[in-house]
Amino acid sequence: MSRPPLSVLDLSLVPDGSTSSDALQATTALAQRADALGFTRFWVAEHHNMAAVASASPPVLIAHLAASTERISVGSGGVMLPNHAPFVIAEQFAMLEALHPGRIDLGIGRAPGTDRNTMIALRRNMNPIDVDEFPQHVIDVMGLLGDVRTEDGMNAHVNATPRATSSPTVALLGSSGYSAQLAGMLGVPFGFAHHFGMGGTSEAADIYRQHFAPSPVLDEPYLIVTAVAVAAETAVEADHLLASHRLFKHGLRTGRLYGVLEADDASKHPDYAAALAGGTNAVFGTGDDVADGLDKLAVEMGATELMVTIPIANVEQRLASLELTAEAWFG
Repeated sequence: MSRPPLSVLDLSLVPDGSTSSDALQATTALAQRADALGFTRFWVAEHHNMAAVASASPPVLIAHLAASTERISVGSGGVMLPNHAPFVIAEQFAMLEALHPGRIDLGIGRAPGTDRNTMIALRRNMNPIDVDEFPQHVIDVMGLLGDVRTEDGMNAHVNATPRATSSPTVALLGSSGYSAQLAGMLGVPFGFAHHFGMGGTSEAADIYRQHFAPSPVLDEPYLIVTAVAVAAETAVEADHLLASHRLFKHGLRTGRLYGVLEADDASKHPDYAAALAGGTNAVFGTGDDVADGLDKLAVEMGATELMVTIPIANVEQRLASLELTAEAWFG
């Protein structure tokens, strides 16, 4: 049985004691290595006002990464559409597509990706985007990028780019059934944030497939499932490398900000026992262990494509994990 395509999601983590510049250089190195190893896509996230994440502007980072790589598709995982005017997003990604034809992905999310004060600063008002407006905003972005679904959309009045010859791939992202249903109804790819570890992956996948309608861009459902995946020379070492991720996730669950610590420091933290007891849905072990775990995840969820994220503080260990995973997955 052939394996599905494998891609990478990176958050540009800023380990304690390092800088945003260090984090973005690490992301660039990871993208270049993923490009050389044969991964399908490399996506970056949108987070604001977070000391641990340097990726605040996906279009800017995507432009840099696409120019720094040769063949891999580069995109957003994702752009948080409620934070931005649809026309602005369409212009940005139309320009990226013009610069790098056939290599740009626009993954769209509907969460703010930040706290309330930062959300207000981004949107310049205190009015949250009504959930009922999100589908129309998605349709407007799609129409401006060439996938016209309505005669009276924004594209009927304005043009995001002159004389476009290709369009970026547009996908909806989410961690619940809402975006799964909308992605199915629109007939676009859907990416589920399984790496959040909040459950609901199979339910969202079923919702997506149940509501899928063939479209101008897809004849069949295209489901992308993300996963935390950490590979090392031994399973014991991989388990140890997960310490930073376990502690960071525990902090998110309990309202504490631990930062991104090296594995040795995270494993010695006073709260690490509680973090360890919280469990994880990460796939980890040797390269073969990770490949086997990803195989099982793909079959269980009916995934068309898998996307790994590697939350290791040390960049060399992150690169090594990527290489071990690629060696086992691609053969």
